[in-house]
Amino acid sequence: MAKGSGTKQDPWQLKTPSGTSDYSMYRDETLEPPAIVCQVGSTQLRYQVRAIEDLHAMLKKHGDWMPLGSADEQKPAQSGTVEAWGRSEDNPVKGWYGIKKGYRGRFGMYMPPLLEALGLAEVEHNPKNNRMRAL
Repeated sequence: MAKGSGTKQDPWQLKTPSGTSDYSMYRDETLEPPAIVCQVGSTQLRYQVRAIEDLHAMLKKHGDWMPLGSADEQKPAQSGTVEAWGRSEDNPVKGWYGIKKGYRGRFGMYMPPLLEALGLAEVEHNPKNNRMRAL
């Protein structure tokens, strides 16, 4: 389970799938739109709160391991990955789950460990090319 309760005062303390970087996340319902705030060093990314439930539902429907495929917003996402789904016109929000322009990518890096910490998914922790699946 995740350390922290997911509030701004007590954020979830997480590690990237490769285990090389620490970061924190918390829910902030006061933002417009409500967001999962991801703090990585001095960089802040934000994802729509519904990304947790939507990603879990997609993985359950997918039914098997899915590559994470993390990429910055400016780079194309590899087809068939969690990253590609997180910015696809075919997902429930019809596009990016990331909210802050210029920082909308890396969905496949930062959201999977949160789902794992919440007990919704299993994530591989190899040096690279990790995958995830729903629990």
